[in-house]
Parts: sequence; structure tokens; C-alpha cells
Amino acid sequence: MVSWRLTITCVPRRAPLVPSALLCLALTACGGGVHGTPGGAGLRDPYFPKAGNGGYDVGHYALDLRYDPGTGDLTGTAVVTARATQDLTAFDLDLQGLHVDKVTVGGKQARWNRAGQELTVRPHDDLRRGETFRTTVRYSGRPQTITDPDGSKEGWLRTADGALALGEPVGSMAWFPGNDHPFDKASYDVTVTVPKGLQAVSNGELKSETTKNDRTAFVWHTAEPMATYLATVAVGHYTVTRTTLPDGLPVYTAVDPTQVKASRAVLAKLPAIIEWEQDNFGPYPFSSTGVIVDRPGDAGYALETQNRPVFPGAPDTDTLVHELAHQWYGDSVTPRTWQDMWLNEGFATFAEWLWEEDHGGRTVQQIFDKVYATPADDATLWGFPPSKPPSAAYISERPVYERGAMVLQKIRQTVGDDRFHDIIQGWAAAHRHGSADTAEFTAYVEKKAPGKDFTAIWKDWLYGDGKPPSP
Repeated sequence: MVSWRLTITCVPRRAPLVPSALLCLALTACGGGVHGTPGGAGLRDPYFPKAGNGGYDVGHYALDLRYDPGTGDLTGTAVVTARATQDLTAFDLDLQGLHVDKVTVGGKQARWNRAGQELTVRPHDDLRRGETFRTTVRYSGRPQTITDPDGSKEGWLRTADGALALGEPVGSMAWFPGNDHPFDKASYDVTVTVPKGLQAVSNGELKSETTKNDRTAFVWHTAEPMATYLATVAVGHYTVTRTTLPDGLPVYTAVDPTQVKASRAVLAKLPAIIEWEQDNFGPYPFSSTGVIVDRPGDAGYALETQNRPVFPGAPDTDTLVHELAHQWYGDSVTPRTWQDMWLNEGFATFAEWLWEEDHGGRTVQQIFDKVYATPADDATLWGFPPSKPPSAAYISERPVYERGAMVLQKIRQTVGDDRFHDIIQGWAAAHRHGSADTAEFTAYVEKKAPGKDFTAIWKDWLYGDGKPPSP
């Protein structure tokens, strides 16, 4: 994601007593039942404690959406296939706004209630640990735009000719119910039906496009695991281009007609950027690539939505390099919590610096030195270490991006180019399609560079407050 956001400045119930022998007999007769508990409402993320839910792991989302840009109304059916990680009497899904019409679990009607972003579901039959279950939620209404703690907008953004759904960090709950935390990744099938003449673009590959009764249904499939915040839907008029890279990787680009001319030159670089990033970061982790370019102002930032990043207007080369690098670092290797954002943004910012070094510009060290020259009292850069933003409002600030990239350059200085590239490629491979945190990264680096001392790097650059000592 590229966006500078400078904002630093059970009650017990009485019941008849049951003789212990009678109680034992009753339990024996009914087989004991499932002595489950409700799943947790929230995963206690350090910055978004209500995000995600406990008690289950999602394997697949099947979303069937119908959107009317004229009224802003969305009708949806979400089928969430999950595995219980504990015995469950109830569980939560994240859903902000929208009206819930019906919920079933395993084909049986379930009881449910709402409290803020929590949709609590009580299935007809309790769920056993290890059991795979399917929850269907039918819902409707006008999806909301969500304001992040830093003031930026996400969720469902209405545009001049349609809508744009963006999810970082917690916006996906504005348009579908799910386990809205990066730790829980799943495959997706997304069907979006819109008025004839409009297009609907999502993640993965377009499997079909069918028009009937003045409506067109677009069916998208994402096979590789994807975090909820990386899911997107873009509805509007687009100039669509389908090509294939020399290695056979499909490319699908959707560009607002007003942005085609301005985007042409930079998007022509996409094959070279993907090839360069594969050389540096390892095999491309997904089954297709591309971009979505909407109009300036449709969103306040670019975002690394899986397979095809979203840009509000034609991107420059650095931004395209940055968002495509996220396909490895952030999309394939996803942060375990939102406190680990520097593992996304530090890597993607370093990719920008390395691209410049490899294409006739400044070296990474020269860029590092210029950033380090920032005065020590400049809190926008030195106000906190990259691994410890003070709150959710700061996870997209300069320290997470630039100081995160500086950590990587310090590692590179310590181990040398060859070992450094082995480390960043190996990190992407070791956690491909998974999640990881900062402690796992530092342990990985130390394991791959035995005999090297990283104590000062971790202490001064990754975890330390203020401007580190002169490098």
C-alpha cells in the first residue's frame, strides 16, 4: 500500500438442582453431547482487537453479489466453508452495516444476532472440533465506507460509474461477512452481477461472463489463499487488456477509459517489472497478475489487492514496482498481526530502492544515506521504530515504510549481496501463502547467516526508539 498518512502530532442462571447420579445417567444416555463454548469475538490483534474471530479457520469463500450503481444497493449471498478449531456452540463473523436476511449452518437455519461489527451465529447443532461446516449468510443493503483510524477511507467506495471495494486493514467487512484478519486466509469464488454495459473485476482469474435480462454476471476464481483485506471488487467502465508474459503468466489489466492514455507507458513496463522481481524475490506466487486503474480520487491510495493491485489514476513506475512487490511480501507472505506491517511495507519500499539501483539511478545506499540525513527531531521518520507503531493510526506512516527498508539495507550490508538475496528469496519461499511475524523474520535471518551479529540492527533499527547511531 502506498499512502503517506502524516498524523503524528455469562451471567449464571438459577436452575433446579439435579442429583449427581441422575445427571450422570442423563449424560450417559445422550452420549455427553458437545461441551463446546462460543468462539472468540476478535483475535486480540494489538491494533484491531475486534478483527477476526476465534474457534474456526476459513478454507473458502463463495460470494454471489448483485450491485446496482444507480441506487447503491448490494444484495449478497456468502457461503463460508470453515473448519472448527474447538468445540463450538456459537461463532462470530465480521460484518459492518448491511441487513442480514437469513443464516444457515449445514443447511439448517441458525439463530443469530448483531452487535457492532460482530454477527454472532448459533448453529442448530453444536460443532465438534475438526468438523468442516458451511455457513450461508444472505444479506442486503447499502454497503458502508469505513474511516480508518488514520482518516483514510476503505470498505465500499462509490465511484462515478460504479464502486470500488478496498479492504486494508478492515474494510472487507463492509461488503461480505468473514473472518476479517490477515492471519486467516482462504480461496475465493466471487460472482458479481451488474447492469449490462458495466464490468466487474475481482481477484484471480475470470472464469465466465454471462449476460441475461440486461444483467451481466462476472465469475472470478482465486485458487491461492488470500487474506480478506486483499479481496477487491471494482465495478465500472474499463478498457480490459488480456496478455501473457513470456513464461506463460496471464496478465489482466482493467483501466478506466479516462486513464488509458496516461497509463499506457507505465503499464508497458509491467512484464519487465515482474521479470525483475522474480529474479530478486523468487517465482511469482500467484496464477495471474495485472492491475486495476480507476480514476484519481476514487481512492486515496494505491493498494496491493491480490493478483492485480488497484491504483487511483495512472501510477508512476516506483508505485507500480512497490505494489507488485507486495505480491510476494504482504500478499503471499501475509503479516501475522497488523503490528507486523513493516514486513509488507519495508520490503515493498526496499524494492523501489533496488529497482532504482538496478536501472541507472541512485544506489540503495545513497537513498539510505539521504533518508538517514533526516534531522533527529523529525518525528515523522524517527518518532517510532518500524516494528512498533504506537497505535492503529500509525501503521501506514513513514517509519513502517522507510525505516523498514533501512532495516533490510542494514542486513544487506552485514551479510553481502549474495547472502542477502538468498535470505529475501528464502523468506518468501518459506512462508509462501502463509503468515509470519517479526520475531520469525529475525530468527530466519540469524539462521541463514550464522556467525553474523545482528544485535545492533535489531536493537537500534528495528526495535529502538529515536534516530539510530551513525551507520
